Amino acid sequence: MAFASFEQDDDGPMAEINMIPLIDVMLVLLIIFMVTAPLLTHAVKVDLPKESTAANELPPENIQIAIGADEQLFWSGEKIDKETLKVKLQEAAARDKTAEIQLRADQNVPYRSVAHVMSEAARLGLTRIGFVTDPSTAK
Repeated sequence: MAFASFEQDDDGPMAEINMIPLIDVMLVLLIIFMVTAPLLTHAVKVDLPKESTAANELPPENIQIAIGADEQLFWSGEKIDKETLKVKLQEAAARDKTAEIQLRADQNVPYRSVAHVMSEAARLGLTRIGFVTDPSTAK
């Protein structure tokens, strides 16, 4: 870095950049950051209150109902008839109205069989019904 002298031999403009103002600005910024950096990392210690919460509730029961291609009903894999379905749905509704029915129906089952199961469940207050499909055979 070259320093300019006060005595110039030629009358031409000075071709060098005066670095002194830039260094002054950098030093001022450095001092500002040095002063403010400890303030940013300073944490206030707060003694937070400790409270216990109620126990977590268990998730609602899942009811697995399947309808085979021949309109045969299955309750969690167990073969049942329509009367047994009504009884089991009544028992499930008496235990927990928020139970979720996961309905699996063969693609060849008539809609009336699916609608029958849905209407029986809704009549007893079991309105959370999910339809389970097989994603591996989707086209």
